[in-house]
Amino acid sequence: MENQILWLNKKEVESLLDMRGTLKAVEEAFRQHGLKKVQIPSKLYLFFKKHNGDLRTMPAYLEEQDIAGVKIVNVHPDNPGIGLPTVMALVILNSTTTGAPVAVMDGTFLTDMRTGAAGGIAVKYLARKNSKTVGFVGTGNQARAQLLAINEIIEIDHIKAFSISEKSNIAFKQDMEKKLNCEISIKKGIKEVCDCDILVTTTPSRGPIIMNEWVSEGTHINAIGADAPGKEELDPLILKRAKIIVDDVPQASHSGEINVPLSAGLITAKDILGELGEVMTGMKKARIKDSDITIFDSTGLAIQDVATANLVYQRALEENVGIKLQQF
Repeated sequence: MENQILWLNKKEVESLLDMRGTLKAVEEAFRQHGLKKVQIPSKLYLFFKKHNGDLRTMPAYLEEQDIAGVKIVNVHPDNPGIGLPTVMALVILNSTTTGAPVAVMDGTFLTDMRTGAAGGIAVKYLARKNSKTVGFVGTGNQARAQLLAINEIIEIDHIKAFSISEKSNIAFKQDMEKKLNCEISIKKGIKEVCDCDILVTTTPSRGPIIMNEWVSEGTHINAIGADAPGKEELDPLILKRAKIIVDDVPQASHSGEINVPLSAGLITAKDILGELGEVMTGMKKARIKDSDITIFDSTGLAIQDVATANLVYQRALEENVGIKLQQF
């Protein structure tokens, strides 16, 4: 009934959402994006400069599945120092028939999972088929989600990682080695991590930390950290060498890895090969040969949130999870 709203807290969302299911939901969302069957306005931002944070609203409508909703999400890099996550979120699903909200759920874990899933899908379509070694610059929650997703896509032989936080490095190594029954090498610097087949960057950096000379031919890069104006992790010279695939051109242009080099005139719109959905649907070809460098510029799309939230909602209904609230 549409006078009822299903409330799902973080623990309930975590119990209902796994990476395999998230990958499937997010891949379908990107496919619809490639076919131009979604409505997805660019994110709206409120910047809290004195608090080193921001708040974003992200609406979306997936036409084929007839599902819609909005995510409200913050990014506050200083939060871990006071015991809170850097990213926290809430997702609202709405009936497309009446507009009434049908579910409200914690979106913090969901955001980690859907972003990780996008990275896994990018690896599936852009990385070399014989990729075995994965490097991580940044070892927080998103690095974990990226690793979980990539592990579903390829058979990983070796994992290397580095963060400026030794505490984060230790936790990443211990948690993920136990979860995946693998071995992770913590390196002394970023340069050592870059010697890999797939490089994942998940930092809040506002200046290049991955240098051009460190990146070998054939590398695939998931550039995840730059998700707001002014953020960047990659030396722009890498972008000049690479085939750049973004999740969404308008959004990436103002808030993705390409936003700073574009605004500075170091690259132009012609340097962007296309969107991930276009590659998935065969409209664009990215990797032609093993020596190609490919970059996935991930800003995070609301279609990922709505598709994943719908998966959680349907599972919650099937398993009778959550609290039903009366709206009217």
